[in-house]
Amino acid sequence: MPIIYLSPSTQEYNKYVNVGTEEEWMNRLADAMEPLLFASGIRYSRNTPDMTAASSIAASNQGTYDLHLALHSNAAGPGQEGTKRGIIAFYFPGSTQGFVAAQNLADGLKAIYPLPNQVRTEGTKALGEIRRVRAVAVLLELGFHDNAQDAQWIITHIDEMARSIVLSLTEYFVIPFFDAATPTPAQVQAESGALAVYPRPSTFSAPIAKLYDGAQVTILNRYEDWYLVQFGDVVGYAAAAFIAPI
Repeated sequence: MPIIYLSPSTQEYNKYVNVGTEEEWMNRLADAMEPLLFASGIRYSRNTPDMTAASSIAASNQGTYDLHLALHSNAAGPGQEGTKRGIIAFYFPGSTQGFVAAQNLADGLKAIYPLPNQVRTEGTKALGEIRRVRAVAVLLELGFHDNAQDAQWIITHIDEMARSIVLSLTEYFVIPFFDAATPTPAQVQAESGALAVYPRPSTFSAPIAKLYDGAQVTILNRYEDWYLVQFGDVVGYAAAAFIAPI
């Protein structure tokens, strides 16, 4: 299953025009994303508010991630304060995967942002969390926090943004999306041998693990004839016929 590095803004000095800071609201967004990521089987690591952009990049580069996702809000330049609106999904120029991920995220956000024609993707080499991370990277600027309308939209649409972003991630990784997890203890019943665990509900991809008869797992969700299960650090899909809830 995919694993991402989730990097909400650490910029507590960027004040919203109405209330709060960029760091506060982007961390609230990450908080809202976490249960959806868990429910959909996307593993993640996350920075903390006491970190910086540099230490977030370093932490990301210490792991092996399928995507580095940075969450930010924007501000207009000097003399233009409060005059701009819109969402930008930044990616590294020439990165096909980065572009696809950015486009998926932008398309999802267009469906909930009040000005969909002002949601776009843009290649850039200017941002450290795009240029300096080893993983495929996308940095979202989720509206302008110096614009009263955008700032209000952000703080009143945290849950909608979280759902849109995680749904777009599942589309990018080609896995099912779930709104919530229902963790249920279960036992593998594979008397004839090991039960394969796959990264998606299909036998067309290579197994990521094998579970033996009697193994204790946690069912997170069901998709058709497959269970999304957790076994230690392994999260993946296994045939529901060979797993019995306890």
